[in-house]
Parts: sequence; structure tokens; C-alpha cells
Amino acid sequence: MRDPDRADYKLVGIIRMPEPSISPMRSISRRIIGALLALVAAVFIVYAGRDGYRDVNGDGLSLLDSFYYATVSLSTTGYGDITPVSSAARLVNVLVVTPLRVLFLIVLVGTTLEVLTERSRQAFRIQKWRSKVRDHVVVVGFGTKGRSAVNTLLGDENVEANRVVVVDTDQQALDAAAALGLVTVHGSATRSDVLRVAGVQRARAVVVATNRDDSAVLVTLTAREMAPKAHIVASVREAENVHLLKQSGANQVVVSSETAGRLLGMATSTPVVVDMVEDLLTPESGLAIAERQVEQSEEGGSPRHLPDIVLGVVRDGTLHRVDSPQVDAIEPGDRLLYVKKVTPADQNE
Repeated sequence: MRDPDRADYKLVGIIRMPEPSISPMRSISRRIIGALLALVAAVFIVYAGRDGYRDVNGDGLSLLDSFYYATVSLSTTGYGDITPVSSAARLVNVLVVTPLRVLFLIVLVGTTLEVLTERSRQAFRIQKWRSKVRDHVVVVGFGTKGRSAVNTLLGDENVEANRVVVVDTDQQALDAAAALGLVTVHGSATRSDVLRVAGVQRARAVVVATNRDDSAVLVTLTAREMAPKAHIVASVREAENVHLLKQSGANQVVVSSETAGRLLGMATSTPVVVDMVEDLLTPESGLAIAERQVEQSEEGGSPRHLPDIVLGVVRDGTLHRVDSPQVDAIEPGDRLLYVKKVTPADQNE
């Protein structure tokens, strides 16, 4: 039978779980404080039981002698000039000073131990994440398009960072994604085993933002086979490849180069139109396109007569333009696609 813990351990280095960042100075300070606390505890214990120790000088143990003995004992130097002679002192050395010695050494070699235990900690996080992750979003490719998609998910869509998984082969891109608190998977998303590690079979959505159209087709095919119910959105550079993505299982396809070219052409004669489109597509401030449920007081009315600027009505999963006769009257369960004004307060929520 396959050991799940062992399987998760093998995924360390492929999956990278986000963890709180600690500055080097803070990490070093913690270790120094821990070592000093262990040393002070040993000094206190030795000084409290100083009558059970023998010094070669024969004049008993002073506080300085206790510091000296604790230091050479915890560092395992052990000159032997001060030794426990009573049964009580020897018992304390076995039960208390020896564990403190081990703790002292652990703190001193904390960097090495941290590297050795990192794989175990990551394996535990991976096991915990894989057992609970459901309805997350898998983003394939963390280039310009992938980063923008993630920023929109985290900002405008209010998706939690640990519910976004980035798949890429570029380690620098994965490092940038990890810095945002995202879960990352190193590997090619054209392989089913890599997508399986990302949990695509349990994802609610997959964003395909690769740099090549042929890769986008293959990723979409693989993702659709593994996740029949997931909502797949893909980006392509050329419009002629849209039908390939649709046939491969993409629910929506965005043509990046053609859209950018159209905006460039419009900018030569109607630059303000491009400014407005950019404003609508940028959720940070100004205007933004949003979707909301209709209110009970709006049912039965016309979407063209609402205070909001309504662009369309989503009914039974189908988008109708606001001037379509099918949506002359708003029905219960409809959702409105409208233009809203974004304020800095909205971004802080």
C-alpha cells in the first residue's frame, strides 16, 4: 500500500507551500536568545546546587565558577576541573543539564537543522493542503498575463492567496508567486502528473496563460480531460487558434495580441476610447466592470432604467446584451453586468 506521507515527502521541491517570512537578523536573534536562556538556566541550576560540586582549587563554586562550568559543559568542552560529586548533583546533570546541553547545541547549529527539517515541514504542509484543497484556481504560466490574472483574482475577486496554485517551469517566476503567498508547482503543465499535483481535478477554474499557443492547446486538452467540470479560460496570441482552444475544452478564449493590436489602432485616432477601456479593465481605481445579483425591488423592471450602467444580463448562464429583447424585464435569479465606480476604500476591503 502506498504511504501518503512518503508520497508528500517526494513532492517537496515540486510543490512549494507559502510560509511566513522571517528576516535573517530576527532569526539569528531568536537563536542567540535561546542559547543564552539555556546557558542562564544551567548556571542557575549549578549555582543552586553548588555544594554538590568539587573544584580542583577546593574553595567551592562561586557564581563565576558556575558560569564557567555551565559554559564548558553545554559546549561539551568539559575540562574536568569542576565535577559533580554528590548523587543529587549528578542526577541533576543527567536529567536537566544534559537536555540543556542538547538544546544549546540545537540552537547553535540551528541553520543546519533548519535545512534538514525544512523538507519534513514542507511535506507536512503539502499533506495538509492536498487533503483540504477544493474549488481552487490553477494558473498555468506566471508571465505578464498570468501575473495580471492573479492580481485580479486576489484584488477584484477577493480570492485567498492559498487558494491559487501557480504552475510554471521558471523558478524565478515561481519565487515571485511564492512571495505573494501563492502555492507553486514546478513543472510543465502539459503533463498530466504535474496538473494532478496542482489538484486540477478538484479545481473550480483553470487559467491557461502560456507563452505559446500550441502549449495552451495541449494544457487545455489535458486539464479538460482531468477536470470535466472546471471552468477553463485560455489566452492565445493568434485569433486563428481560438477554435482549437474551444475544441480542446476551453470555456472562454482571450486573444491577447489581437486585442492589444486593436487598442493600438484605436489609440491613433480615438485615444480617449483606449483610456476608457484601460480604466474599465483596471480594478485599482476609477471605473470597473462588475457582476451582481439583482435586488428584489429591481425584479420586473427594465435593466436600462436602473441607476447603474448595465451592460448585460446573465440569465441561466447565458449573457444577453442590455438591448436584447429577451431581457426587457428583469427576472428573479438574473445577474447584472454593470459599470461600477471603484474607490480606494473598496480596495482596502
